[in-house]
Formats: sequence, structure tokens, C-alpha cells
Amino acid sequence: MAEPEKDLEKLSKEQEKEDAAFLANLEKESKEFDKDSEIDRIMKAFRANSYDVLDLQPGVPDDDIKKTYRKKSLLIHPDKSTNPYAQEAFDRLAKAYQALLDEKKRPILDEAIADARMLLIRERKLTTDSDEVKDPDVDFMKAWKDKVKFVLADNEARKQRQLKAQMREEGRQQQKEEEEIAERKRKREHEQEWEKTRDQRIGSWRNFQKNQKGGEKGKKKKMKTLG
Repeated sequence: MAEPEKDLEKLSKEQEKEDAAFLANLEKESKEFDKDSEIDRIMKAFRANSYDVLDLQPGVPDDDIKKTYRKKSLLIHPDKSTNPYAQEAFDRLAKAYQALLDEKKRPILDEAIADARMLLIRERKLTTDSDEVKDPDVDFMKAWKDKVKFVLADNEARKQRQLKAQMREEGRQQQKEEEEIAERKRKREHEQEWEKTRDQRIGSWRNFQKNQKGGEKGKKKKMKTLG
């Protein structure tokens, strides 16, 4: 093979290596971008809305939830990302996943989402048969998502008020019980003190009676002498 042809072949191989390295690096950067983009989305999602955290529509089957979680958890796993928020995003994702598979938590969330939808329909003077509701556009979906935030926040605030009221009531009940215990203690101590002085009181009474009898005898003797 002629020298010029060897040189061209060598250059071609070097170019292929450079191209391969470039593509590999580009793919790596693309994956990192996807990771960072997903982490950023999770961090901005409304944490109380687990569907929002997993980027799912309400009412999806459990299998879709599991598949989505597996895909996203592998993508943003802290061991495979240098993003400083990877761990927190991963934890939020796991918490949202567990909530959607919880038989008690998910129905509560679904109810809040349904309430938000009805509130939005009423505010916009629509009906469930309105085209805007049957085939919601981007604006309606965004407004619905915002309304879900409002309902969830309101529910949490109501829950906190009820909890505080319950704690106050429990505090009053506890205070009442403590006062009753203290009163019983005072009565018990009083009875114990009363019992301790029993012999002294009996002795005092006997001495009183003896003195009384002695006084009466002295009066009778004196009267006889005078008589």
C-alpha cells in the first residue's frame, strides 16, 4: 500500500475514534441533562401532590406507577448523579411512590383532586358536560393543578387546626385529671394525719372527761360541807 493511502487510512481511524469519543461524551452529557432536568422538575413539584412529583395523571393504575417510579428512580439515583439535589429528589420520589400505593393515603389525595376539579368548574361557571371540562386544554389543566395545591393546603391547615383543638382539649382533660389526682392526694394525706393524731385526741378526750368528773365530785363535797 502506498504511503499516502496508509496516511489516509490512519487519519480515517483517528477520526473514527474522535467521532466515537465525541458521541459518547455527547450521550453522557445528554443523560446528565436528563437527570438534572428531572431532578429540577421533582424539586419544583408540589410535594403534597404525589401525582405531581411522579409526573403522572390522577387515576393511573398501580402498574404505571411502579414502572414510572422504577424508571425515574434509576435515572436520578444519587449514586449515579453529581447533582447536589439528587438525594433529596430521590427521597421525595420514593415518598410519593409509597403514598400512591398506600390504600389510605391515595384515596384522600384522589378526593382532594376531585374537589379541586369541582371547585374550578363552579368558579368558571361550567358543568361536567362542558367541552372545556370533557376535553381540557392546557389552561384548564394548569388551573386544575393550581387548585389542587389550594385544596391540599387548605386541608392541611384544617387538619392542623383540628389537631391543635384536640391538643387543647387533651390538655384541659389532662389538667382536670391532674387536679382530681391532687385533690385525692390531699384527702388521703388529711386522713392519714387525722389517723396519726387519733390516740392523742382520744387521750385528750379522756383527760377532759376525767377532769369533768373530778370537778363534779369536788362541787358535791363542797356542798356537803356547807350543808
